[in-house]
This record gives sequence, structure tokens and C-alpha cells, in this order.
Amino acid sequence: MPGIVRTSERCSCPGSWTRGASAPFRAPVRCASVAPMTTETSSAASTGTVVLAASGLTPADVLAVARRRARVELDPAARERVAQVRAHVDALARGETPVYGVSTGFGALADTAIEPSMRQQLQRSLIVSHAAGTGPEVEPEVVRALMLLRAKTLASGHTGVRPVVVETMIALLNAQITPIVHEYGSLGCSGDLAPLAHCAIVLLGEGRARDRDGAERPVPELLAEAGIEPLVLEEKEGLALINGTDGMLGQLLLALADLDELVRIADITTSLSVQALRGKDTPFRAELHEGLRPHPGQTASAANVLALLEDSPIIADAASEGSRVQDAYSLRCAPQVAGAVRDTLDHARTVAERELAAAIDNPVVLSDGQIVSNGNFHGAPVGYVLDFLAIAACDLASMSERRSDRMLDRSRSFGLPPFLADDPGVDSGFMIAQYTQAALVSEMKRLAAPASVDSIPSSAMQEDHVSMGWHAARKLRTAVACLRRVLAIELLTAARAVDLRAPLAPSAAGAAAIAVLREGADGPGPDRFLAPDIAAAEACLADGRVLAAVEGVVGRLR
Repeated sequence: MPGIVRTSERCSCPGSWTRGASAPFRAPVRCASVAPMTTETSSAASTGTVVLAASGLTPADVLAVARRRARVELDPAARERVAQVRAHVDALARGETPVYGVSTGFGALADTAIEPSMRQQLQRSLIVSHAAGTGPEVEPEVVRALMLLRAKTLASGHTGVRPVVVETMIALLNAQITPIVHEYGSLGCSGDLAPLAHCAIVLLGEGRARDRDGAERPVPELLAEAGIEPLVLEEKEGLALINGTDGMLGQLLLALADLDELVRIADITTSLSVQALRGKDTPFRAELHEGLRPHPGQTASAANVLALLEDSPIIADAASEGSRVQDAYSLRCAPQVAGAVRDTLDHARTVAERELAAAIDNPVVLSDGQIVSNGNFHGAPVGYVLDFLAIAACDLASMSERRSDRMLDRSRSFGLPPFLADDPGVDSGFMIAQYTQAALVSEMKRLAAPASVDSIPSSAMQEDHVSMGWHAARKLRTAVACLRRVLAIELLTAARAVDLRAPLAPSAAGAAAIAVLREGADGPGPDRFLAPDIAAAEACLADGRVLAAVEGVVGRLR
């Protein structure tokens, strides 16, 4: 299986995407970082190229192509397998027996036979009619993941397309031509039809797309410049280009990478808040978790926070005071929540890896050559975990906001000035920063309502139960962006509160986090324009600088 070796490489994608002269383009969700790469060795390790083979892809491969725009190559053995299977489809196309997607119509028109002379038109009509999305544009990294995952299935030898179809999709990726895909149109069954059709139409020399710099240009011009010949689709190929869960799976893989990092950042902000509030480190002791409630995520989170608090003068001073028996839930129960998020991530990762190993198409070509209609395009397995992750992310953000609010309330902050203001009354301090956090959390609560419990029948009741997995993916992306902003505000708040504890100092790990923050956001003082400080805090979380600095002190967090 192909893999790309990366150690501490960070995402280099821009923080925003510039549109051409047409209508305004909504800025994409900023990715936090790329998840830890696989260390397996292959030719990809040295070339920075992802190889599409019959064995499929790793999550690291998808991230490399989607976010770092790595090149893609088709393994010669996979190409040969695709050609062999195509020969079998051609033979069926010449036969008398109707075969869905080869010699019939689609969906509710599956019983309509199509004459050979009309089959190329049938395939083209399928793509152009299904490219019916609307609304804001989907982020380029999502589109690239979508295309790579569809190319992966095309290369599996189970779809019946010609090799040129796979090769043209790969050429589009390597030329960094990004089809314009819209937010609305997929019901998650039969897969992500409309989003995939908006990609497929560009292969035909039609539709809309952007160049490597993000400018929208005529598709024929982009293809000609890249030396890509537009496709004329043969039997089965239009269907194979759009019947998949690739959009929801791609967004799941991207979200897993972001949340893997954000859950560790939550441990960092927790440790700073514990110090800012003169809390205790005893609730994070290993024997309370490993021995008494051995959920793996909880154990990992507690170990992280304990390491991040090590040798903190503030914690030592609070312990010597001995006036409090226990801290509030938002402090001492943090590992239970962040740990549950980790365990949810592990479950979602298992589902993602299974889906990544799948070849989703309908009909599908089996190993013995049979072409069989099926329901594997239904997005329920992926949709469920996308919804589950939105719930987990919301709870993590909710607890973070509670810690921030506690630091601003002089009746609960153990000696900090009201709202951390320089001159309370004249100054408002971080009062409205907490409002912003609360607004983000409120939004996340709405986003946590599951999409996968909904279903609207379509295609004349042929597709009478759909997954809404794409909708679950879209709201999860927004939830991940909100979580990062909530944690950024907690970081900003806790750092200011810790600074106000001087001359007592934080732990070495806490000092490292604050030092990175102070490169873009000043410490305590009179009120100032606060939005740039929040943006700076978000940026140093998004680009991985805070996590890298902290892990430089305590080692890799779990």
C-alpha cells in the first residue's frame, strides 16, 4: 500500500482562497494541520508522489494530495487490471442481456433499454444532468480529496472504466485544476452524486473550474494548457464517476486530522486554565484513570495534562495554600470529556479506514466478472460517525468556554481582576471575548443535531431512503472551525490570567505556549482592539506553532 513519510510537516495551504472576478467566494475552513504520516516505506517516501494501486490508499495519502497537492501516479499493474475488466464490460455491452449502467437507463429508469448508438450520449447526459449543485463553493482541499478517492475506486478494477478515465482524473489533480463543486446537491445516496458530477463534467471539457492559483477560467482552456484531452465516455463510465461516498469520506479524513490535533490543544488550554485558576494537579494522577476507569482516551488526556502541569510554581503555591478541597468540573473532569472525544475519534477512524479500503460503485464488477447492482453507495456508516464527531467537538468546546467564563468572574477566579480588565469599570477586558466563545458554542450545539436521522425520498421513490452523509460532513467542517476558535479564545484568556499571576510563573510547557501566543498578541494592559488578538491566537493553533512549542518541552502528547 502506498505511503508518504512525513515527520513534523505542517499544512501549507493558504488561510483563504481568492476567487476571480466573479461572485464573492466564501473563505474555506482553515485546516489545523496534517495528521501524523505513516512511516511505511515505498517509492512514495522519497518522491513525494502518491501511487494509486489496487491495494488502495492510506489516510496520509489522501491528506498529502488534498492539502499539500502531492502528485499522483497510476501503478502499471492497476492500469492493466482496469484494462482487463474493461474488456469484459465491452463484451457485455455487445450482448443481448440488459445490464444496468451499461445498456439501460439509471435510477427509476433502470428498466429502459438504450440502443448502442445512444450510449455515449446517455453517459454524457448522466453527468451534465447530475451536475446540479447550488450554493457556496466547496473548499479546494475537499474537492481534491473527492477526486482522489474516486480515482482510487476507478483504479480498483471493480468499476469497469477504461484506463484513460482514471488517467484523466489523475491528470486533473496533477495540473491542480479544481472543479467548482457546490455545497448543496448530495443526499449521500447513491453516494455524493452531484458533487462528483461537478468533478466529472470537467473531465468532459465542460462545467466550471479554477486553476492552480484559484482563478476561474474556461474549462477547455485549462485542459488545453495542461495537455489534457477531454473524455468521451463509453458504457458504464458516467455512472462509475459519480457513484461513491468520496465526498463525505474525504471530509471525514480531513476532520480526523484536524481533531487529532485540536484534542491535544484542548489539553494544553486546560493546563493553562488550571494554572490560571490556581487549581490542583491531583485529579490527573495516573492511578485515578489507568486503574479505576481505564478508558484509553481519558487515560491519555489525564497523562497529557499532568505532564503539562509538571513543576508549575503556580500549582505548587496553590497546593501549599490548601484552602480548596476540589476544583470545578470544567477543570477536574477535563480528561473525561477530552478522553471521550479521543475514543470517538478512534471509532470514526476505524470506519474511515474501512471505507477507504472499499470500492464503492453501482453496479460493481466482481472478481469473477459478474456485474451486480448493490447498495454499497449508501452513506450511513460514514454519516453516523460524522454526526458523532460533531457532538464530541461541541462538548469539548462547551467545556472550554466554561473555563474561560470562570477566569473572568471575580467570585470564582481566586484573585483575578473582573474580566481580566486592566482598570475594571473603565476597561471591559475579555468580557466580550467570552460572548464570542458562547456564540460559537451555541452554533456548535445546532450543528450537533444529527443529519443522518433525516431522509427525503428521491428518484420517483426508487431512492426512498438516503443517508444525508454529505450534510453531516459539511456541518462537521464548520464545527471543527468553531472548535479551533473557541480553544483560541481560551488560550488567549488563560495566558492573560497566568500573566496576571506574576511573579508566580507557569510550568515550562505553559510558558512555551504563551511565548508563541505573544508573538502575535500582547499581554495584559488597557483595552485594545481585541479581534486581531483572537485571530492571532487562532492562527498559532492552526499552523501548529503552539503544539510544536509545547511538545518541544514535554515530548509528543498522546
